[in-house]
Amino acid sequence: MRHWDVAVRSSARLGEGPTWDTAKARLLWVDILTCRVHTYDPATGRRTVMVTEQHVGAAKPRAGGGLVVNLRDGVGVYDADGAFSWLVHEVVPGRRGNDAAVAPDGALWAGTMRYDEAAGGGTLARVAPDGSAEPALSDVAVSNGIGWSPDGRLMYYVDTPTRRIDVFDAGDVMGAAAKVVPTRRPFVEIEEGAGFPDGLCVDAEGGVWVALWDGGQVRRYTPEGTLDRTVDLPVRRPTACAFGGSDLTDLFITTAQEATPRHPLEGSVLVVPGAGRGLEQPAFAG
Repeated sequence: MRHWDVAVRSSARLGEGPTWDTAKARLLWVDILTCRVHTYDPATGRRTVMVTEQHVGAAKPRAGGGLVVNLRDGVGVYDADGAFSWLVHEVVPGRRGNDAAVAPDGALWAGTMRYDEAAGGGTLARVAPDGSAEPALSDVAVSNGIGWSPDGRLMYYVDTPTRRIDVFDAGDVMGAAAKVVPTRRPFVEIEEGAGFPDGLCVDAEGGVWVALWDGGQVRRYTPEGTLDRTVDLPVRRPTACAFGGSDLTDLFITTAQEATPRHPLEGSVLVVPGAGRGLEQPAFAG
């Protein structure tokens, strides 16, 4: 039985970072390697595309309108009128921004990775609304999925080649990356041969949903780390997932193309209607 539908038929090279923009009732997602930020309104079918000047790892809504983006050379913001400015500008040859997420306090946690995915070449940092950046991790390979438990006390994180989802204690030290990081510990390990964890999201019950790159699945794990549900997909490279729709019950899944495409839906956005109930995602406060 097929549990998924096609939300947006596309041919994104590296579709990533789905985020439900509550204020505008639309889905945001990016195609990293073609420098595109996409929007999709499920109610009307309307789609838009914005081209960035650099590879864009993530795009999230800002509280005052516009977007915060994790680009090749740092984190920047677009105002509602489209004007761009840098918050953090750090040029590192061979490195780019990857996944990012907005914490309950309105800060952006932004990851990086080397294009060659070399171990230790990636980072994770907390970018405050005023643009100040606090390093969190400096020795990751492919910084990926980030999410918070419903009460904000736990932060989940993926460094893809480790095949783990890790968890941090965040609630008592929100905004202090230096205090969050020492609490890091394994939450779930993906078994060999099942793919690699990529982007993730957390539902209203505290379940952690993760896309498995090269695994053709999205999985849900309970707050205790037990595999609870598996969604098999027609493509081998789902990249990330997020709840959206008017009641936050539809699970949107971005996908990537393989070097030699095997399925016509590679690069499209899929959706699992009524998958559960998501959490409203905060906008970047800067």
